[in-house]
Amino acid sequence: MSSRAAPRICVLTGGLSAEREVSLSSGHECAKALRVAGFEVVELDARGDVAQRLTEIAPDIVFNALHGRFGEDGCVQGILEWLRIPYTHSGVLASALAMDKARAKAAYVEAGLPVVDSVIAPKAEVMAAHLLPPPYVVKPNNEGSSVGVYLVQDGANTPPRLSEDMPPEVMVEAFAPGRELTTTVLGDRALTVTDILTDGWYDYDAKYKPGGSRHVLPAEIPAKIADACLDYALRAHKVLGCRGISRTDFRWDEARGLDGLILLETNTQPGMTPTSLVPEQAAHCGIGFADLCRLLVEDASCDR
Repeated sequence: MSSRAAPRICVLTGGLSAEREVSLSSGHECAKALRVAGFEVVELDARGDVAQRLTEIAPDIVFNALHGRFGEDGCVQGILEWLRIPYTHSGVLASALAMDKARAKAAYVEAGLPVVDSVIAPKAEVMAAHLLPPPYVVKPNNEGSSVGVYLVQDGANTPPRLSEDMPPEVMVEAFAPGRELTTTVLGDRALTVTDILTDGWYDYDAKYKPGGSRHVLPAEIPAKIADACLDYALRAHKVLGCRGISRTDFRWDEARGLDGLILLETNTQPGMTPTSLVPEQAAHCGIGFADLCRLLVEDASCDR
């Protein structure tokens, strides 16, 4: 740590992934909040020269506001470890594990957490025949924010036609019906449960466009289901080795009770935009946005 009066925080934003625009919004909001909290803040669009630029800026701490590949999968975390700059959120291993949906699901199963069946298959095979009985979902194994998600409806006669920008191998996952629930973990505390209401599929636009979804906070669900969400989210956070903050998403089929609660995935770099779920949950628990960002900075370290 330097001798500056206020620690210099470099907020990594933008980046190279399909979630670049969301990251720019997240990073801008976090930078504003950190300035309010009294830090000196530099915003850096994390492109290919990120290591050189970080060396020039010489920050005391990096606040990672990147989303998606390179920022959320352990790559930038590895650069920060190499440069020995303390940083927020999860470390190399937890980031890589959570970003790989198949390996994360294997960790969930090992921890006794409920998931649906899925397979990893070449894109050509997925387009040639149904690999699971419809309804099912096809998605990249290592992207977030519902980027490149295809829903194959019940009764569909033909498999999906996937776009050229989908990766060579994709995940085919049984569709989990029901309500969309999510829980934030901050440090070692699961905050609360949000019920996400949309007119259709909870896709990229529903997540990030104003009015794209409605958040019921806290979720109006039975206490047994809410308690299970808190428990499962904390267990997922721990089994993946997450640090700082994470957000775990669920589907809940009301007709099946607790058996209908399915864990979908854990986000190690959850959105921090004006419409994001994590700031809402923190505020509900009495943690303002500037304090939330400050807590993440105070938790920053290397060797995460």
